[in-house]
Formats: sequence, C-alpha cells, structure tokens
Amino acid sequence: MPKESPYPLGLRLNGRRVLVVGGGTVATRRVPPLLAAGADVTIVSPDVSPALHALVDRGRVRWQARRFEPSDVDGAWLVHAALDDAAAAAVVSAAAAERRVFCVRADDRHEATAWTPAVTRHGPVTVAVLSGGDPRRSMTVRDRIAAGLADGRLDPVASGADVAAGAGNADASDAGEQRQDDKAAPRGIGSVTLIGAGPGDPELITVKGRRLLATATVVVADHLAPGLLLDELGPDVEVVDAAKLPFGPQRGQEEINRILVDRALAGHTVVRLKGGDSYIFGRGAEEVLACASAGVPVTVVPGVTSAFAAPAAAGIPVTQRGVTHDVVVVTGHIPPGEPGSLVDWPAIARLRGTVCILMGLANIEAIAAALLDGGRDPATPAAAVQEGTTPYQRVVRAPLNEIAAATAAADLRSPAVVIVGDVAATLPPTIGSAPT
Repeated sequence: MPKESPYPLGLRLNGRRVLVVGGGTVATRRVPPLLAAGADVTIVSPDVSPALHALVDRGRVRWQARRFEPSDVDGAWLVHAALDDAAAAAVVSAAAAERRVFCVRADDRHEATAWTPAVTRHGPVTVAVLSGGDPRRSMTVRDRIAAGLADGRLDPVASGADVAAGAGNADASDAGEQRQDDKAAPRGIGSVTLIGAGPGDPELITVKGRRLLATATVVVADHLAPGLLLDELGPDVEVVDAAKLPFGPQRGQEEINRILVDRALAGHTVVRLKGGDSYIFGRGAEEVLACASAGVPVTVVPGVTSAFAAPAAAGIPVTQRGVTHDVVVVTGHIPPGEPGSLVDWPAIARLRGTVCILMGLANIEAIAAALLDGGRDPATPAAAVQEGTTPYQRVVRAPLNEIAAATAAADLRSPAVVIVGDVAATLPPTIGSAPT
C-alpha cells in the first residue's frame, strides 16, 4: 500500500459544535483558533486554566466541570482530546470513532483521525502545513513561509509560480531546520525577552516581537496576550499560563519572576508575552529587575498599548488639533479614595485633555464621581471600549455623568479602556478601524 497521506481540508466551523476534552496548556492553545473560526466550543474538564476560565466568564465557551463521558461527543463536528493521559485520550477517540467524528489527539498523533497543522496567518491568508505527522518539519516549512510573507519575499497575491519559486530556496530550508534544532537543545545560560503582544489583534504584535517569539523554547503568557499567537508555537515549546484574573485564580508576581529566572538559568530562550506594552501597568520593570539581579540577560520589545489602540479602533483619537493638547494614562484598578491608590484624582479632574483609564471598568462609578467632584463638566464626552481591536470589540458612549450607568446597562466586561474627554465625540460613532 502507498504511504498514508492526509487529505487537507479547510473546516468551516462557524456555529458548529466543537468538543475540547481537557483544560490545560494544550487546550489553552487550541481554543483561540477554534473561536476565531466561529466554532461553538464546549470544554469538558474538571479544571481549566485561568486563560480558559476568562473565556468562560465572558461567555465565549461552555465549560462542563467534570470528566469526559462518551455522550459528550453527540452533536460535535470535531473533537480535540487535549490530554496527556493516553488511556483517557483513547476513550475520547474511541467515542468519536464510534460516532464517525474526527478527533485530534495531543498525546499520540498516530492514533488520531485528524491532525492540527502548523499554521501562520497573514491578513486574510491562512497557511496550514502538514508533513506526514512530523511537527518539526511542518514548523520549519511554516516558518519559512511566514518569514517570506512578513518581509515581502512572498506576495500573498502573487502567482502560484512566484510562491513556489520563493519556497524552493534551499538555504532558507537549512536555516529553518537549524532554528528548530537550536530551539530543541538549550545549553548554557539562556535569556528572557519581554514582548508586548499588543491590544488583542494578533497582527498588532511588532515584527520584532513576532520574530523573537518564534525562537522561544519557553513562553510565559498572560490571558490578555492574543491566543492565536500561542497557536503558532511548536509542540516542544513549554507554555506557562501566568494569567492574572481579577477576582479569580492568579499566580503571584514572585512566582512569575522565579519561573523566568529558573528557565533562563536552565538554558532556555524565554519569552514573557504580555498584552499591550510590558511597561504600561504590566509589571515589566519588576521582571526585568528580577532577571538582572540573577544575572540573566533580558531585553524588552515594546508593544502597542491598548490605552491608545483601543480608542483608535473605536474611532476615538486621543489627541486632536484644536481639541486637546494633552493625554494622560492612569490605572483604575484601585478606586479613588482608597489608601493604595497613587492617582491624584483631583489633579486629573483639573486637566482639560484626554484621560485614558486602564483596568477601571469595575470602579467606573467611583472614578466618574471623583472626576465630577474635582470639577470636570458632567457633559464631558466619555466612552468605554471592551476588547478593542478584536472581533469582540464593543463601544459604549455617554456623558461623563452617565458613563457608569451606560456601561452597566450594556453589560460591558473587562478588559476595557475608558476614555474621558472631548475627543470621545470628535468623530462619528460609525468611523473607526473595525477589526478584520
């Protein structure tokens, strides 16, 4: 018989049920691309990671907090057994096979009926690579194509002959394989790179950030980092979920620092992946100091901050000629008046320009009251942007004295950026760079 070759398909999962069994690291990486495809995702697992818990809280996925039962497969179009327990995964795949549902297995690709390819995305172009079940070879080819798309050597609208010619460069292949070999064998002291992944859209990470992320052997990621970036990592990359959720599970900053240092001292190339920019209320300085004191080489790749990107995506310029000449960014995670707050809210209220408030949605009523008490006009335009630049972006606009009630009525959720100032009414609500 000829050697088995998988039949490639592009699954249209919009509105169709997909079952994910398991709630750990593998599931954390697999769920975001399923959601990006519009799938109706159900997770079955006694526990889930903080990042998945955030998706559950936002109503993006359903979670059955228990062990798998064969009837869970009923009605599913696709099953992901995101488990490292071979016996448990076999039960899942057997139930799927009995019902003629394709099943991806994280523990043993040879026992799966479907494989997840190595994927790269460039605007509307999605490239998926399969190479006989060899994930390292798939990643090498994927990385070559991704590099070509990023630097313009491969034009996504070029002819097939042009793309084939670009993909046939033997030197690029050798370089890609060498990169994979380097990632697989850490030696000597490693390094830590803090990368700001941007406000949510995975394409808003910087070119340098994406390039260095591809070299990582360990990635320590927060739940605000775009999940699709994790989906592009190789199977040998260790992903540490360092999600810090309000009112939920969290790993102390000291533990995060320890992981960064320990993995780097073990010879790994460590990437600390954060949403937005690492230095804007991201505790990046604490992590840099921890690495420096341990003698670990550390670099910082700046990111696009949601403080400015989310308003821009909603059609709100944070500065505008003739409207405002100043903009200030503050954190609102501690309400005004509490001893732990370092924000001088009366001084902020006296400013005439734009105020961008991060992590303040839960305290928006107290913040608005503090600004009003400080003399800000009740009619000052205000807006709140939930998950700016992502497909889940929502915008609420209201005068300052009504913004708290308006966000509550709209059931707006974190993460969100609140903008106070005349710029919030500069452009019509229909103008903005809608996520694509």
